[in-house]
Amino acid sequence: MAKIALRIDEQGKLAGLTPADARAYARFRRKLTELRTGDTISFEHRFPRSPKFHRLHFSMLGALFDNQEQFANPEDMRKWIEVGAGHCRFVPGPKGRLVALPLSISYDSLDDAEFYEHHIKVVAFLRTQHATRFLWPEVGDMAALAAVDAILSEFRV
Repeated sequence: MAKIALRIDEQGKLAGLTPADARAYARFRRKLTELRTGDTISFEHRFPRSPKFHRLHFSMLGALFDNQEQFANPEDMRKWIEVGAGHCRFVPGPKGRLVALPLSISYDSLDDAEFYEHHIKVVAFLRTQHATRFLWPEVGDMAALAAVDAILSEFRV
C-alpha cells in the first residue's frame, strides 16, 4: 500500500512532503479524475498523534497511579486499565481459559483519532464500579467514584 505524506504548500494547496510523496499524490489525483460512474476507490489516512494529548493521557494515568491502592508498578496498572477499556485481544491461556492481552497504544498503532477514542474508553472504564472497587477496596462506592472523578476532572479534554 502506498504511504503518502502531505502538507499545505506556500500557495495553500495540498502537496507531497517529499518529491516521492509529490509523485504519489499526483498519481492519486489523476486516478480520482479518471473515475467513472460505478468505479470505486479506497484509501486510508492517519492523523498524526498529538504529543500534547498523549502527555495529557499519561499525566492522567500518573495521577491515578499516585492515588490508587492496588498497583506497585504504573505499567501494570496501565495494562490493567487498557484491558478494562477493551483495548485487548483474547487468547487461550496455559490452562485453556481465555486470557486478555493488551494491544499496543504506540504512535504507529493508534493515530490521533484512534487514541482519542481509546482515552474516552479508559475514562469510562475508570468510572465503573468494578474499577473503583478494585483500585480503592477499602473505600465505599460513592467515595471511590468521587475520588476518581476528582482525579479525572483535572484532565478533561
